[in-house]
Amino acid sequence: MTSGMIDVHFHLIPRFYRDAVYEAGRGPAIGRYPDWSPQLALELMDRHGIALAIASIAQPGVAFLPDGKAADFARRCNDDAAELIARHPQRFGCFGLIPMHDMDAAIAEARYCLDTLRFDGISLFASYGEKFLGDAAFDPLMDYLNARKAVVHIHPGLHPSSRTLDLPWPGFMIEYPFDTTRAAVNLLFSGALERFANICFILSHAGGTLPYLAWRLSVAPMIDKRLVPRSRAEIFAGLKSFWYDNALASGVESMGALSRIAVKDRILFGSDWPFCNESVVAEEVKDFTVPGFLADDTRTMIARDNALKLFPRYA
Repeated sequence: MTSGMIDVHFHLIPRFYRDAVYEAGRGPAIGRYPDWSPQLALELMDRHGIALAIASIAQPGVAFLPDGKAADFARRCNDDAAELIARHPQRFGCFGLIPMHDMDAAIAEARYCLDTLRFDGISLFASYGEKFLGDAAFDPLMDYLNARKAVVHIHPGLHPSSRTLDLPWPGFMIEYPFDTTRAAVNLLFSGALERFANICFILSHAGGTLPYLAWRLSVAPMIDKRLVPRSRAEIFAGLKSFWYDNALASGVESMGALSRIAVKDRILFGSDWPFCNESVVAEEVKDFTVPGFLADDTRTMIARDNALKLFPRYA
């Protein structure tokens, strides 16, 4: 096992948040929220060699609330996370939760998270309503985050189109990776990656299906002339500009594909706890650290060193 790991994909589920989601008739993709508490989190981290967790609120964020209440509830969630960090400053960091009903509210909360709470970055979902990141509707927030050279962790959700599919499988199995892929492709092909080049975008789950689709994407402008002309080299360079966490993608099957499109020093460890329960976390760590899979220096980079480039204050 690798000790001292930094987990950039780790979730918070405060009781007041869980209760509010249930009251609104919503819930996570797995149906019900798993048990969560600071003590359970710390015990899990200690058992699996995780020294520090950069935590975030997962689906549905604050989108389940009416616009007039979303900003206040996001502030409550962020203040609660700040109290957790104050109690355990060496064990937890946070990506701030942002209300996206309007860009003024989003920018105001991002500023509060970065300046007042001193969070490590911002958590954004791959899509909001029908729109994906990279859409011009989000440019005001992106302009602000770009000026701040912010770290943005992109987490998937269940897009409205996924809800209408006649499939019995829970969204996290296949729809979540597709949501991340769509956002990444939109960021890349819309030119947003160039316009907001100072933002460090972390894609969850090894970029969804992005590694498998990379070659197909690289020739897409050769097929459809409606796309902005881009060389294959430019498209591959865009894919290399992302950071990727390996949550639910830590084995040779996924990491082998990811290693072909990602820069080695932009791959980060992620567990996705507690939505990935302890049995899954154990499998993630086991597969990631199995002898002969990764060179020792590469494993150390992914487990800890790469994260310290984004978050040097933890060094």
